[in-house]
Amino acid sequence: MNDDDYEPSLNERLQQLPEGEKLVWKGGPEFWPLARRAFHIRGLALYFFALMVWRVASALSDGRTLLDALSYASMLLPLAGLALGLVTLLAWLSARNTAYAITTKRVLIKSGIALSGTLNLPLRYIENAGMKVHADGTGDFPLAIAKPERVAWMLAWPNVRPWRLTHPEPMLRAVPNPERVAAALAEALGGQVPRAASKMAQERPSSSPGMTAPTAAMPSLNMPS
Repeated sequence: MNDDDYEPSLNERLQQLPEGEKLVWKGGPEFWPLARRAFHIRGLALYFFALMVWRVASALSDGRTLLDALSYASMLLPLAGLALGLVTLLAWLSARNTAYAITTKRVLIKSGIALSGTLNLPLRYIENAGMKVHADGTGDFPLAIAKPERVAWMLAWPNVRPWRLTHPEPMLRAVPNPERVAAALAEALGGQVPRAASKMAQERPSSSPGMTAPTAAMPSLNMPS
């Protein structure tokens, strides 16, 4: 993403940082990795493919010819194309309208298609930071929030760790150059990224217990519109 791709409100926030607070890193998610992991575009395609295979098998078992069975299954193609097209469009809009920033005092996650908001995460509320590098070269960085503070899962999605519903973890998702992001997080949180995190296996997530947040006088978690 270029600087021009960011919503002006986020740029204004970064240009008007309080004295003593500096920008460490800013970026955004890659479209296709976000579409695959957050919007499950491949799973949706496989669902329609399996449904069409089932239709062909069902038609053949009823005594129809292969041509008739294929014609029967192809009736699902318009629906599949519409569904995949809509989900792809949503993923593209989401990637385009999402931006992340790390400063010496907080992590900012700007998201939203129709209604845009910026999630403000003071570093003193970030208990732990994890890292997962994927085969496509992008990385996910879940941020564990210290209890009793919490963020709303629906407001944070898709920038939230999957299957963490009771205590959601905001996440910098599908970001390129994950090593650079890990270094920025380590600098902001005053710790070092463990070797295990920087050399993570392709499919296994790992936490970074070495990252601990320094105390900072910051406002509560919020997501203004």
